[in-house]
Amino acid sequence: MNRLTERLHNGIIKENPTFVMMLGMCPTLAVTSSAMNALGMGLSTTVVLILSNVLISALRKIIPNKVRIPAYIVVVASFVTIVQLLLQAYIPFLYDALGVYIPLIVVNCIILGRAESYASKNPILASAFDGIGMGLGFTIGLTLIGIFRELLGAGAIFGFTILPSAVNISIFVMAPGAFFVLAGLTAIQNRLKMPSATNKEDNGEEMATSKSDEIRKIKEDAEKVYEDDTWLVIVPHSQEASCYYGKNTQWCTAATDSYNMFNQYYSKGLLYINI
Repeated sequence: MNRLTERLHNGIIKENPTFVMMLGMCPTLAVTSSAMNALGMGLSTTVVLILSNVLISALRKIIPNKVRIPAYIVVVASFVTIVQLLLQAYIPFLYDALGVYIPLIVVNCIILGRAESYASKNPILASAFDGIGMGLGFTIGLTLIGIFRELLGAGAIFGFTILPSAVNISIFVMAPGAFFVLAGLTAIQNRLKMPSATNKEDNGEEMATSKSDEIRKIKEDAEKVYEDDTWLVIVPHSQEASCYYGKNTQWCTAATDSYNMFNQYYSKGLLYINI
């Protein structure tokens, strides 16, 4: 279960789509004029992300590599259509508020990015948890921005009045307000030296340490069976280890840009890498 919980932590904290990766900025800036709209968009995207990750992972051995992106778009578009029809039928006020940004979930770079970088290379359960983590991270990011914009611009949170109208700053519920709030929250991240897309240089040492830990974990997934002055023989026990020791080769068990065959071969017996 460690790998599954790591997927949740990765999406919510380590690689939060909104505050760390700065992805999906179109809905982030457009629909966060209220906390309810932000929450609705975040949860809608989360549902599509989980379902598309699961289906793409299940079909990863069937979808031809040359047409994988169009195939992913068809899968995502199908689930977006289902979500759109459900919102129209059961939550019409949210459907009207989100408007054109619901069908635009199809081209959300978060969904296509996770399909390409994770779901197409990993098992169904891990891909589902990756979708949950990324979706919750996106939802939390949108909702936080929505709460600040609604509170400052309308004096309310989720429609409940908190501040008197005399102190409302209406620009925060307009288009410029989204940029102001996002900039303010990003500035707080930088001040606290939290990971974000805008302070990578300040966190260079932390990122190097994280990379070092990642390499150490990969090496732990490999068994050294022979070593002398000329040869090193490695038995990888994970796809990540196979890719690490087989990098810069044409081996199908070390592929990162196309379908990786490691799991298929490993299920039939151990693999040996001669270096």
